[in-house]
Amino acid sequence: MKALITGASSGIGREMAYYLASLNYDLILVARREDRLKEIKEKVNTNVRIISLDLEKEDNVYKLYELTKDENIDMLINNAGFGLFGFTNKTDLKRELEMINLNIKALHILTKLYLSDFVKRDSGYILNVGSSAGFLAGPKLNTYYATKNYVVKFSMAIYEELRRQKSNVHISVLCPGPVNTEFNKVAGGHFNVEGEHAKRVAKLAINKTLKNKLIIIPGIGVKLAIFFNRFLPYKLSIKIVYLIQDRKNK
Repeated sequence: MKALITGASSGIGREMAYYLASLNYDLILVARREDRLKEIKEKVNTNVRIISLDLEKEDNVYKLYELTKDENIDMLINNAGFGLFGFTNKTDLKRELEMINLNIKALHILTKLYLSDFVKRDSGYILNVGSSAGFLAGPKLNTYYATKNYVVKFSMAIYEELRRQKSNVHISVLCPGPVNTEFNKVAGGHFNVEGEHAKRVAKLAINKTLKNKLIIIPGIGVKLAIFFNRFLPYKLSIKIVYLIQDRKNK
């Protein structure tokens, strides 16, 4: 068995690599920071191929597919992504477009290309890393929330398409709340609540993916918050989210 993981150098992606290696998966690890990927390779006992690429650049996304399309991959994990805190009229447009390229465009391209291959052979798993943000609008983290809405809905629709085709290919989307990773450092904020441990989230995500679970939400608190948000007026929902995000900058 073999898995390809983007954004594998830290956080959830790194922990997914360790857990899949413990399940005897060979790995293809993709990230910009080659040194961190080498550290993972040294700590596992399965075969690991390292590919250092910046997937914010569209050409590199297609390059990754060309480099790996003949590897007989069993599981694709689209984990690469980042966020950016701030008012939309003040955040850097270039950085936001880079976020859209990574969080949406790279994920879309890889999902579509590998999905086509998986469907042809009638096997394979795709795990897209979304967020609980994918069910909400997010003042002060606006573009990130919007990208994760795309990831969630895109994955859900593919799930139904595969079901209608009676395919043995399966897609899942991971939607965690706060996780103790480098996310907030990169985005420019910090958690005001205790985040989930990346190791626990990674293990749960892999196990649920292998059981063909569509939406994977770690933590009962996050599940309840998403559920009850359905019944809130939109204006109240965005006020609550604003207060949560605003606290991250203080």
